[in-house]
Amino acid sequence: MKNIWLHTVRIYLRIGLFFYYKKIVVVKENQIPKNKPILFLSNHQNALIDALLIATTSGRFSYFLTRASVFKKSVVSKLLHSVNMLPVYRIRDGWSLISKNNYIFKTCTEKLKNNQAVALFPEGNHHINRTVRPLSKGFTRIIFESLNTYTDLDLQLVPIGINYQHGINFGDSVALYYGSPISARDMVSNFSSEEIVVLRQTMQEKIKNLTTHINNDVYNETITKLNALNVDYLNPKAVNRCIETNFQHCKTLPKQSKSWLKQFFKGLLIINLFLPFIIWKYYIKPKIKEVEFIATFRFAIAISLVPIWLLLCCFVLASNFGLIYGIAYVLSVLIITLLSVKL
Repeated sequence: MKNIWLHTVRIYLRIGLFFYYKKIVVVKENQIPKNKPILFLSNHQNALIDALLIATTSGRFSYFLTRASVFKKSVVSKLLHSVNMLPVYRIRDGWSLISKNNYIFKTCTEKLKNNQAVALFPEGNHHINRTVRPLSKGFTRIIFESLNTYTDLDLQLVPIGINYQHGINFGDSVALYYGSPISARDMVSNFSSEEIVVLRQTMQEKIKNLTTHINNDVYNETITKLNALNVDYLNPKAVNRCIETNFQHCKTLPKQSKSWLKQFFKGLLIINLFLPFIIWKYYIKPKIKEVEFIATFRFAIAISLVPIWLLLCCFVLASNFGLIYGIAYVLSVLIITLLSVKL
């Protein structure tokens, strides 16, 4: 029953993401093992959206380590647990709660022992900036405990780079780069503090190669130049080369003027979804304090309130004019959505 639920959720999310993003590009340097324990390690720019993209493109059902603060409400907590999300407690959540992480890490070890996948964001927090921050040592604890407890475990580490063209826009494009699997056993022998440092530095470099990385000390200047050049952030290796060569070897995208046809369909979409749009625009969006949550909450509206609204419109039309009119209306709105996003 759990697998049926997970497959259903993943299919629904894939459909939602298809309508939400103009383009989703998935690049895998090598095949991701199907029957080995995997620890996915990704950069983190865009709150829950990052996790949803990994969940729908990795080819594995993963257990995601997620900030404990989003589990506060009972209904939300049950829903998140049902889709394999596990709470991780931070100092800001209170010192008394930190000890609960012991159970979470033990749970991860048991999942890996059963050849399952665990995914986490080792930077420890999210930020919209195109910078891979130093990795916390939490993921190394999972590696050490798993290899120490199960000495024959063939644990694979898979770095991931998530790359958004803009980040928070509706109809944005995103590219996920999955690096080649790395045997954790090859990097750990005596479980020393030196190996922790090497693991953190090695995986940070791997992630840097899979996404655009700009050093903090020159961030504003560099991002301004890259945006002026109109580089393709979906091609992080080309962007990193552009930075490394002091903007001498840069691949740029042609400047695109605003399409009146795209704007027309966007306006038409807003008219047809006016109630969900009003709720988003004037009630939910103003309450969002972190820009990294904008895409997450907008997508949540798109896969919850929008379908309910369309079903309500379908019911009203079907009751007054016949079922064929209700279905035709829903299909027409879906086509308008595709045109407003994909054009």
